Amino acid sequence: MKKSDLEVIKEGKTGHGILIENDGFVTLDKKQISEGFEDGGWHVPHPFIVDAVFQKFGIKNANGRIYPEAILKREVEKYQQKINERRAYGECNHPSDSTINLSRVSHNIIELHWENATLVGKLEINTSEGFRKNGIVTTCGDEVANLLMNGYKIGVSSRGVGSVEQKFGQYIVGDDFELICWDVVSDPSTPGAYIGNTENLQQYIESEQNKKPTISEKINKIKNILNS
Repeated sequence: MKKSDLEVIKEGKTGHGILIENDGFVTLDKKQISEGFEDGGWHVPHPFIVDAVFQKFGIKNANGRIYPEAILKREVEKYQQKINERRAYGECNHPSDSTINLSRVSHNIIELHWENATLVGKLEINTSEGFRKNGIVTTCGDEVANLLMNGYKIGVSSRGVGSVEQKFGQYIVGDDFELICWDVVSDPSTPGAYIGNTENLQQYIESEQNKKPTISEKINKIKNILNS
């Protein structure tokens, strides 16, 4: 079966298909924008770059699924090549498809790194010259920028293909998971994944002290107890 023929795996379901996780919110530091309007003119940052919390491993999201550390880190490492080649783009709104529609590209991811269990980085919003000069919204990137500049929160959502299995009463993403992209959407599912500025995002990053043990860590702990 081709990836394009796969169905989306719904919350509380197992099987192989498209996995969509609405992972957080997008916000913008309005001070950065307001400073550009002090002369009474129209000002859009260019390049339009915002910080983001994208996803977390070992933590149940709103879809009830958990992404193991090794699997998510593997896919992020592979994704770095797309970032290096400036093709780490995503769409505005989530299609139930495994293909990225270039006519709907709204942003490009320019940097990703881990802070404990939290994946953070930067998005560059794909704005048009018409929006930057005159505020005319003609593209999906313009729509995203316009929402951010008006102070709205919008979400970041991962899209991938893989399996979900039920283990120990939890829904765990399988080793066959393949990351496609992160899109911009309206609702989040990974707890505390936001786009904003770095200082504001610190409260949403899982600290090593507060990070809950993953399923694998729990299993290893039980094995150690049984073998002791």
